[in-house]
Amino acid sequence: MAQAHKQYEVVTIGRSGVDIYPLQVGVGLEEVESFGKFLGGSPMNVAVAAARMGHSSAIITGVGDDPFGNYVRQEMKRLGVSDQYVVTNENYNTPVTFCEIFPPDHFPLYFYREPSAPDLELKNQDIPLEVVKDAKIFWLSVTGLSVDPSRSAHHTALDARAKSGWTIADLDYRDMFWESEEVAHREVSRMLEKVNVAVGNKEECRIAVGETEPERAADALLERGVEVAIVKQGPLGTLAKTREERITVPVTKIEAMNGLGAGDSFGGALCHALLSGWDLPKAIQFASTAGAIVAERLECSTAMATEQEVFDKIAQHPETEPIVEAL
Repeated sequence: MAQAHKQYEVVTIGRSGVDIYPLQVGVGLEEVESFGKFLGGSPMNVAVAAARMGHSSAIITGVGDDPFGNYVRQEMKRLGVSDQYVVTNENYNTPVTFCEIFPPDHFPLYFYREPSAPDLELKNQDIPLEVVKDAKIFWLSVTGLSVDPSRSAHHTALDARAKSGWTIADLDYRDMFWESEEVAHREVSRMLEKVNVAVGNKEECRIAVGETEPERAADALLERGVEVAIVKQGPLGTLAKTREERITVPVTKIEAMNGLGAGDSFGGALCHALLSGWDLPKAIQFASTAGAIVAERLECSTAMATEQEVFDKIAQHPETEPIVEAL
């Protein structure tokens, strides 16, 4: 008799690897003297953030048959994420990412993922279809759509999902992963009809729907079939729209250390809020505040906040009270 699979509250798919972050701030990599090693990759960080909030989480990804691949497996399990659907690829190394830290808003990334990365080599047969279908939340980053076989594997997962539960697309566009903006627009557009929530900044919305003005971008996402459109506007806060309401959440005023993990913290906190059944204004305020907390810290995965830390931060920042307008 086949063993029944476990139902996870949050399942993500896509990038994983090792972040090598400088322990000196405000200097270029050529001047850095020491580094810290952290679990990384945006979908991995979202899974970690959800686990930090108390949810069962898993990721579909790939690692190399190397020491860094071993580290990814060990660290994700330590942080509460299942490694059951991590594929070991003997042909490609586990990717490594370096960054430079120039607060408040300059954090260049250097990806070592050539000639390919194991997470981009996921194949259709690597997708646990029942696990994807039964998850309460399925989260993907558009990076996984940049090349095959990962592109096909992502669509296999989305087709199995069929918009059940919450299916959330992170519009996390990074040009170095794509052949061209035209290809990115085509593939992201194709994906949008298969998800019910989309999250991105203004540049990512430009790639997805050809709009950078937040109101028009959110409306264009809704027109593509998304039920909740979330546009992150940096210092101008966050805009979220459904067909019934418009929500704006002012930015949490902080002193940024490293903004690279803020979006992933936002994602994991959004998952927590949706699973908790909160209304959308509370969910967006909670997610935005969780992002701000991680931006104050050096690392990403191990910096993810607890629910209580986020509520404490909200209490300290009454200026983030959501503004809600019926449409």
